[in-house]
Amino acid sequence: MLRPEKQFELIKRGAVEVIVENELMRKIEKSYKEKKSLRIKAGFDPTAPDIHLGHTVLLEKMRQFQELGHEVIFLIGDFTGMIGDPSGKSDMRKPLTREEVLENSKTYREQIFKILDSKKTRIVFNSEWMSNLTADDMIRLSSKYTVARMLERDDFKERWANQNPISIHEFLYPLIQGYDSVVLKADVELGGTDQKFNLIVGRELQREYGQEPQSLILMPLLEGLDGIKKMSKSLGNYIGITEPSKEIFGKIMSISDVLMLRYYELLSHIATEELNLLKEGIEKGKVHPKKAKEDLAMEIVERYWGKDEAIKAKEEFERIFREKGLPDEIPVAEIEWEEKEMWVPKILKLSGLASSTSEAIRLIKQGGFLIDDKKFTDPEQKLPKGSYLFKAGKRKFMRVKSKS
Repeated sequence: MLRPEKQFELIKRGAVEVIVENELMRKIEKSYKEKKSLRIKAGFDPTAPDIHLGHTVLLEKMRQFQELGHEVIFLIGDFTGMIGDPSGKSDMRKPLTREEVLENSKTYREQIFKILDSKKTRIVFNSEWMSNLTADDMIRLSSKYTVARMLERDDFKERWANQNPISIHEFLYPLIQGYDSVVLKADVELGGTDQKFNLIVGRELQREYGQEPQSLILMPLLEGLDGIKKMSKSLGNYIGITEPSKEIFGKIMSISDVLMLRYYELLSHIATEELNLLKEGIEKGKVHPKKAKEDLAMEIVERYWGKDEAIKAKEEFERIFREKGLPDEIPVAEIEWEEKEMWVPKILKLSGLASSTSEAIRLIKQGGFLIDDKKFTDPEQKLPKGSYLFKAGKRKFMRVKSKS
């Protein structure tokens, strides 16, 4: 194990807040002295079937703890997922069905080991203990917290003030998340800044149950490709870890220089000292931002696809953007035209270049869509049956053909 001071420095990297710093330092020192691992918990509701780089901010912090010799618990909130986390919501969140939870959980388990060490990761489902609680148990748990304390939470407070409904089951969510920490006897819990209230409930419940309260490490919500809004699949500003290697490489190359350094801090495995030298080099003009961005793109692609794919992705990026050529292989989508003509946003969706017609309309209006190398800006237009070369954004190419 590294010395406590060095561990603490690594653990704090990229964190927005540590609650409470001196408590965490004492835990690390005790762990080091007794050669006993800390128990690190992070919970994930299986609300989306695919992991993007925004999700990996917590996973990368978990990986750091693993490398420091601590026990990592990846908690899949299959029980809480059926309640629906109300964090940051202005109205009631739709709960998932049991089938949706199980399917999404399966995908999580397949993808997290691209980052975490499977031999050092303990995966648990909170239904393991929550499903066994009786009505009496739930009443006792509910007695540990007051409505007044619940209404201190910003989203609940806002909804109450605006007379938007708050269901009783939504109050149960932070209680159950906190109770998970009691069951697991967590020493440290990781979460995004939007989870602060829920994580603090965990600390307070541990006190109620006679345990030492967990320390909290709050990580930032990673901005998407636009550099403004939180990375989200629904906003189309995300980088999925299962996307093709050339897509990941190209998307990283498209981010701003400022956002690049943030991605380095939260996602890169380079040492803190090396990161500080990189920042200094860019600031003094000794390191070109484009070269730094290429290195980051190579690192991320190699992590999920391997070195050979990273090299290929870089070569293709250079061929497209430096030589203004086309990729060697362009996928083909054969589509059944409804009539002689079909609405272009629908074609985009059916071809897979957009996840929805609304995303397709947004892409067209933003000027990021070309047909046969000509900019297309009218989302109301239809296309006759035929064969076309579509280009969406800077990196996606597709030959679209009507089925004969």
